[in-house]
Amino acid sequence: MPAFDFFLQPEVFLVWTSVLKTSVILGIVLTMVAYSVWAERKVSAFIQDRVGPNRVGWAGLIQPIADGVKLLLKENFVPAGVNKFYFSIAPSLAMIPALLVLAVLPFGSTLFGVPMVIANLDIGILWVFAVSSLGVYGIVLAGWSSNSKYPFLGGIRSSSQMISYELSLGLSVIPVFMVTGTLNLGEIVQYQVENGWMVLPAWTGGASLEKLLLWIPMLISFAIFMVAMFAETNRLPFDLPEAEQELVGGYHTEYSSMRFALFFLGEYAAMIAGSGVIVTLFLGGWSLPFVPDGSQGWVWGLVNIGTFFAKIAAVIFFFLWVRWTLPRFRFDQLMKLGWYVFFEVALVNIFVTAGILAYLKS
Repeated sequence: MPAFDFFLQPEVFLVWTSVLKTSVILGIVLTMVAYSVWAERKVSAFIQDRVGPNRVGWAGLIQPIADGVKLLLKENFVPAGVNKFYFSIAPSLAMIPALLVLAVLPFGSTLFGVPMVIANLDIGILWVFAVSSLGVYGIVLAGWSSNSKYPFLGGIRSSSQMISYELSLGLSVIPVFMVTGTLNLGEIVQYQVENGWMVLPAWTGGASLEKLLLWIPMLISFAIFMVAMFAETNRLPFDLPEAEQELVGGYHTEYSSMRFALFFLGEYAAMIAGSGVIVTLFLGGWSLPFVPDGSQGWVWGLVNIGTFFAKIAAVIFFFLWVRWTLPRFRFDQLMKLGWYVFFEVALVNIFVTAGILAYLKS
């Protein structure tokens, strides 16, 4: 059998295309993680009226590489009295779940007939919630194994924060499933291609009574999901597990070198994955109005991929802007917002969506 035909066998084709897609996505996301740090420093400098990174490379663009080399060369210090096993694996546990979320996000339509998603699961969004919630174990283990009260308090805060906002996060996306009738993320994007984005339904096919009525609960879902994602990723104004003024540095106080860097990389990877979920559920995924999909040629397939990552970059910019604009919430304010506001609003929003769907069906 010629070698070319061997690679076209269905099982072999699935394996090597999956490996290729995973490698490309990892390369893109890790590059985005490194330059999200650069972007954060530039945005913060702009807001605070200073220059930011500008010495290493043009506009400081080589600064992330210099930072990585510096962290690799630093001493990997382990304090006395820590639980060495859990202390060592905690940074990886904080990083890996964020990368696993990316496996089910459709990052394009098709390219040369190959769907641009690593794993097309029918329960894609359930996978996202199940895997992303594991990230808190890395933070809690880091706090507990450090044998220090400040990291321990940071870990406890993170677990209580996660429980509070996971409920709102899960309830807020139920209206999306009710409208689209599926949990498959690729099919949710396809629904938006045909009926308009969840937050901009009139963008495709014009306005109608049905779109107008469903637009209201979708906007509420989008607002709750976006705010809850700030808490899920421990970003300001909800970065209470770190809260450096109170807890020195929170759960990673005792970490140094690349272990310390892994926590930061995990935070930015979670932000990228969370932005990808927001884009997929509410902002049309890889689609743009009047732009064809990859079935019309490989160039359009590349345009769809570029569109998806451009939308993620825009959402990340919003994350950065909010961090350097709003003050940090107190912990009791965070709890009240999660339990007394978002939980009830998300629950009522489900009934409102059900009522609208029943009215439209009748």
